[in-house]
Amino acid sequence: MGTQTMGSDCAPPRRARAARDGAGGALVSLRTVDDSTVEKPMRQLRSAQVTRAKPWRTFRNRHGQKHHSGYYWCATTGGHVLYESRLELARLMLADFDPQVVEIAAQPFRLRARVAGRARRHVPDYLLVRTDRSVTVVNVKPSSQMSKPEIAEALAWPAKLIEEHGWAHEIWSGEDPVLLANVRFLASQRRDGLVADEVLDEVLGAAAGGATIRELLLRLQATWEPELLKQAVLRLLWQQRLTTNLRCRLDSDSRVEVCA
Repeated sequence: MGTQTMGSDCAPPRRARAARDGAGGALVSLRTVDDSTVEKPMRQLRSAQVTRAKPWRTFRNRHGQKHHSGYYWCATTGGHVLYESRLELARLMLADFDPQVVEIAAQPFRLRARVAGRARRHVPDYLLVRTDRSVTVVNVKPSSQMSKPEIAEALAWPAKLIEEHGWAHEIWSGEDPVLLANVRFLASQRRDGLVADEVLDEVLGAAAGGATIRELLLRLQATWEPELLKQAVLRLLWQQRLTTNLRCRLDSDSRVEVCA
């Protein structure tokens, strides 16, 4: 649904102009499933409206582009979620791994507002909804760019409006590389149905009291193939039914425990 604009010979009342300047006048645009556009005051925005919408913008791969974009199959949403850089993909994967995150939307909306007399626009990278229905809007930026005043300023005004709306705002620039590598490895088992429930249950039972991955494989090698058992361990770690220290390199000597 488009918005109408008035010609210069018919300026809006002074009160209306003032209302558009600042948080009270912030407008949000959503792209609906039929590719139409809905615009509403930010104060009326609800997370359910965002998660039902399509990404505000899409991407096109072209030869020589500097960034790496694509679609990630997300276990949380049961569908593909887009990303526009490897850094965004890393943040998306961590959100998918987080059991408290129940909904993820990429390029969730376009925010428009007047800030210090200037018309501004911003499209966040992700919106995350948690089990307690709290909402976090995420902007992903490399740490090398955060020292630039123009980048800091471009993120400061939407952060202020988002927080005034009662949502959290996060600027994410990366994580421990070992943790990211481990989560990326575990993500290979994020799809349902790759390992039978009976195998998962037996691995859980064998892990009671704690054990290394190597010990689990030895305990169950007479019943199941080693590769199937390794898949089961990774699946249980992805589901966080098993836990280990993912800030250390995951290998056969990693000690796993059953989550309470």
